[in-house]
Amino acid sequence: MPLIDHLLELRTRLLWSIGAFIIAFAICYYFSTQIYGFLARPLADVLQHQGAGDRRMIFTALYEAFFTYLKVAFFGAVFISFPIWATQLWLFIAPGLYRSEKRAITPFLIASPILFLMGAALAYYFIFPLAWKFFISFESPGAAGGLPVQLEAKVSEYLSLVMHMILAFGIAFQMPVGLTLMAKVGIVNVAQLKKGRRYAIVGMFVAAAVLTPPDVISQIGLAVPLLLLYELSIIAAGWVAPKPPKV
Repeated sequence: MPLIDHLLELRTRLLWSIGAFIIAFAICYYFSTQIYGFLARPLADVLQHQGAGDRRMIFTALYEAFFTYLKVAFFGAVFISFPIWATQLWLFIAPGLYRSEKRAITPFLIASPILFLMGAALAYYFIFPLAWKFFISFESPGAAGGLPVQLEAKVSEYLSLVMHMILAFGIAFQMPVGLTLMAKVGIVNVAQLKKGRRYAIVGMFVAAAVLTPPDVISQIGLAVPLLLLYELSIIAAGWVAPKPPKV
């Protein structure tokens, strides 16, 4: 195709992607209260389990709740419209690839969103309840004549923490895709991955300490799955690594 046709094709793909994002953003903003309620459910369940049914979340600036719901709509729109973006990108790139290259890339395109969802689900359903219970344990009813120490979470700070952890777990779970793809093109091999296992273990715990809040539950909750995924990456790398030519 001539350059102008390529640019027209790119413009069409971008318009489809932007249109999908705008529609998804409008829908997510309409349901932003329900989406935020879903994200706050782990905290609500922990508080209700502790018999604190009258607890609340607060905002301290007039615009805070509004901008928080805008952020909820933005994150939701990105999540919902991502398959459209990926499809449009694939439709733009695929005509320039050989059939063998398409077959090689397709498994990674399928595995990447699945692993991201697995990481996000692990954070939401397993890590959040444990971490929130740990943080709330530092509340104090107050001694005689003293003041109680009680959580009143801000809506914006809670959303930032939740989205940070969901993204951290989702992106961290892309490690098998990255390592397997590197093995596929010959950048690394199984022997190198096995030899670097001890360094990988240290690196995963350091990454978990950086990506998660400063509590041992979140850090171990991310580091241990990463160790399992690293071992899975070694197995997958053995399957896809280029075979030495037969003599």
